[in-house]
Amino acid sequence: MPTIQSGSQKARDTLAFLRGKISSGEWAVGDLIPKEPELMELIGVGKSTVREAVRSLATLGMLQTVPGVGTFVRARTPVSSILAEFLAEHDLEEVLVYRRSLEIEAAQTAAIRRSEEQLDALRASHARSLDAAAPERCNEIDRADSFHRLIVEASGSALLLDLYAGVMSVLRDASEQGRIFLGTTPETMRLDHGALLRAIEERSVRDAAHAMALHADRDLGLHTDTLAFASGTERAETLIEAGYEPQPEPQPELG
Repeated sequence: MPTIQSGSQKARDTLAFLRGKISSGEWAVGDLIPKEPELMELIGVGKSTVREAVRSLATLGMLQTVPGVGTFVRARTPVSSILAEFLAEHDLEEVLVYRRSLEIEAAQTAAIRRSEEQLDALRASHARSLDAAAPERCNEIDRADSFHRLIVEASGSALLLDLYAGVMSVLRDASEQGRIFLGTTPETMRLDHGALLRAIEERSVRDAAHAMALHADRDLGLHTDTLAFASGTERAETLIEAGYEPQPEPQPELG
């Protein structure tokens, strides 16, 4: 695993400083880290030392530099980038199944462990989607404030969050290549998210797991010659036949 092993103590300290900010969550995934001059002043080192540390963490997959914009946190630990490289060698359909399993586990665990602050963040994210003209594009799913990511964070599992970040890195790249697409309508997505939010609010493990299973089955689809994405898979239809279907958002009474 590449790190700054040689050079001055300042170089090693700079790398440790940046990794500490990221792994602690002070600089969250999706955040723009301070600009180069700010880092130089903050750490008390020169430009070359800062650049070397940033390059090292970019190699580990923890940072990503966008020319003309800045450097973003891409993963909390190197585990996510290593997993992303591993999953990229597998069939995308299998990656989607893996993502489904992670999100079901995250949803049912969030129903038990979520804090009031995390619940407020989920409510705010859902409210934004109700006001938006269109839902988040699939290549924006793993933004720091996305509804799905907030559910994983609410599970309280750092391991689940690392695994999720690795999966979503692969799916983000696949979306940018036009290999996957959003397989549900904005209205259905909002209904699904509303069902998930209610289940987590009510601390209902069963409803959270079922709502996420149904949503994940019809959330993303693959652009292939052999796989036609349908509105409901066998798993989703089984849940519907069992009587579980997201209910419409309650409407405020008039007058």
